[in-house]
Amino acid sequence: MPAKMTAPRVRAMKEKGEKVVCVTAYDFPAAWIAEEAGVDVVLVGDSVGNVVLGYESTVPVTMDEMSHHVRAVRRATKLALLVADLPFGSYHASTAQAVESACRLMKQGGEAIKLEGAYPDAIAAMTKAGIPVMGHVGMTPQSVHAFGGFRVQGRGEEADRVMDQAIAVQEAGAFAIVLELIPAELAAAITQRLDIPTIGIGAGPHCDGQIQVFHDLIGLSDGSFKHAKAYVDGRQILGDALSRYVKEVRNLAFPTDRESF
Repeated sequence: MPAKMTAPRVRAMKEKGEKVVCVTAYDFPAAWIAEEAGVDVVLVGDSVGNVVLGYESTVPVTMDEMSHHVRAVRRATKLALLVADLPFGSYHASTAQAVESACRLMKQGGEAIKLEGAYPDAIAAMTKAGIPVMGHVGMTPQSVHAFGGFRVQGRGEEADRVMDQAIAVQEAGAFAIVLELIPAELAAAITQRLDIPTIGIGAGPHCDGQIQVFHDLIGLSDGSFKHAKAYVDGRQILGDALSRYVKEVRNLAFPTDRESF
C-alpha cells in the first residue's frame, strides 16, 4: 500500500527529482477521484468561490465556507496531503490572526496551509506552531483588484519582485510554493534558486510539480484557459446524459419495471 503523503515527503521529492502532482478539489466526490488517481496533494482552494459558489473572484470566500469544504474533502482524502487555503481577510491583519485562522482549518482536517503573497512573519509563526505552510506567489487571485485583473505577473522588471517574494517565502519556512501565471523562464529560475519544490500553474514545464483545478481537468469549467488542459469533455458527456434522462422521463421510458420495486 502506498505511504501517506506528508509535507516533509513533498519537500523531499525535489531532492529525488520526482514531480509533485497536485489537484485542487472542493468536495467529497472530486477528492475521492483525485485520491484514486494517485495525486500527491489535494488542495482545498479558495477558488471554490469562482468554481463552485459562483463568485466573480475568490475575495468573497469566508472562513466558514472554507471550513465546510475542507471537512468534505477530508472525508475522502486518505493518502494524499490535504492542503487548505486561507481565504482573503483571514491572515492579513496580523500574525496572530494568521495563526488563529490556520489552526481553525487544521482542526477541520487540513494537514498543511496555503496562503498567498509574501507574508514571512505569518509563515514563520505558523511553522513555529507546527503547521506546514505552502506559499503562493506570482498571480495571487486575492489581489486581483490590485493587479487590475487576472494577469501574468513577473514580466520584465517585475521578475525581481516575484523572485524576491519566493525567496522570502522559503526563508520563512514554507515547505513548497505555488508559482501562478508567471513566464516559464522566470519559473525555471525560481525553481533552480529554491531548495523547496515549486508547484506551477501557468508557469511552464520547469517547475518541480504542477497543480490544476479538478473542474478544468475534466472539462466542467465555463470556458477554457491557456494554462489548463481538459482531459475529457465533461460538460458534453454529462449534458448528453442528463438530456437522455429528461427525454426518457417525458416519454415515459424511465423508470421501467427494472428500476421499480
